[in-house]
Amino acid sequence: MKSVSVFSILFFVMSCVSNPKNKEANQVRLITLDPGHFHAALVQKSMYDNVDSIVHVYAPEGNDVGLHLNRIDGFNTRAENPTHWKEEVYYGPDFFEKMLAEKAGNVVVLSGNNLKKAEYVWKSLAAGFNVLADKPMIIGSKDFDLLKESFARAKENNLLLYDIMTERYEITTMLQKEFSMLSEIFGTLENGTPDNPAVTKESVHHFYKYVSGSILQRPAWFMDSRQQGEGIADVTTHLVDLVQWECFPDQLLDYTKDIEITKASHSITAMTLHEFKAITGLESFPDYLKKDVIHDTVLNIYSNGEINYKLKNVHAKVSVIWNYKAPEGAGDTHYSIMRGTKSNLIIRQGAEQQYKPTLYIESADEATIENALQEGLKTIQAKYPGIEIKKISKGWEVIIPDSYKEGHEAHFGRVTEKFLEYLQNKNMPDWEVPNMIAKYYTTTKALELVNQK
Repeated sequence: MKSVSVFSILFFVMSCVSNPKNKEANQVRLITLDPGHFHAALVQKSMYDNVDSIVHVYAPEGNDVGLHLNRIDGFNTRAENPTHWKEEVYYGPDFFEKMLAEKAGNVVVLSGNNLKKAEYVWKSLAAGFNVLADKPMIIGSKDFDLLKESFARAKENNLLLYDIMTERYEITTMLQKEFSMLSEIFGTLENGTPDNPAVTKESVHHFYKYVSGSILQRPAWFMDSRQQGEGIADVTTHLVDLVQWECFPDQLLDYTKDIEITKASHSITAMTLHEFKAITGLESFPDYLKKDVIHDTVLNIYSNGEINYKLKNVHAKVSVIWNYKAPEGAGDTHYSIMRGTKSNLIIRQGAEQQYKPTLYIESADEATIENALQEGLKTIQAKYPGIEIKKISKGWEVIIPDSYKEGHEAHFGRVTEKFLEYLQNKNMPDWEVPNMIAKYYTTTKALELVNQK
């Protein structure tokens, strides 16, 4: 009996060591739900430690999921540093119910049609999944309470709900934040006024663009504000996030006390049927877009918007513009200014900068901050080796080595790595959740204000 007992124990231990299910108990297993936006694929542009290479995809049959799988295949077959994802796909009208029932993974990636995203987030968390969601998580005030409940559910069930804020990883924005924390250079952030905000962030995007070297084919619903969301509740999510992240780093924001929308507006981008065909491959406008079409040939899209608001004591303005196509050699662009009591930190990305984001430091009293700037640069270089400054006719240009200029697509990997760190180490900062709630309150409250006019 004794020898049998020892053998049984030894067999049990050996089976635990060799059993892949035990070995991979803590492995992240991705699920992609109805991937209608190219951002879903960009999450998989790189491989990650401790993430299973098998990804389960649940979607209705159609062009959206086909384009997604083609992008993943492109990553797998590229010549340089190919990935090795294996997509296991379930097609069907009951794709969401099937995902909830099968529990084939533990992290749901959401990037697609935003109409049902709040419901997908809530039900995925209720079923025990962690969620990595592309922005925006909600596109209107009607879903704001559900989003708050989703964060509460995530906390209650020890799950992680996080949105993809790629712009935090753009190097000029990162350095703008770093310089703003050097009081001997920047001073303190101005309060500003509604007409002259302390912080302004403007973003210009384009419907016709290249992704991973190919012209991006967009789904027709992307041009429907009822499904994608208006620009004021979509792209401005990034801008509002950056205002919070830069102006009040590591601080918890309370949307019930800290935010006051002073003014908001929206406007249309007109897209011809010819332009629509070029980016969707469709010969005509779908029925759900007909109410936004004039003369049968021009689609009006509420893709542009501006929010003027007060965050704590700071006046801020964020705005987004969607043009059809960028000038030759250009792409999406960003303008940002933080006004300090000693200097202003400005990101420009125009023709003068060859459409590359460039950070400038400008001061009305250059002589006063010049010595401080040389000393403060040492602090920056300790964190970002190789960063330099160059005196120009008005202030200084921050010189950034190319090694820091990864590009927008690479930033999705950065966000995913941060999400995986939070998931594994349970170390997401306390300010992240209340500030995500504050961010979506700002965008959806502004849209509500616009629609009341």
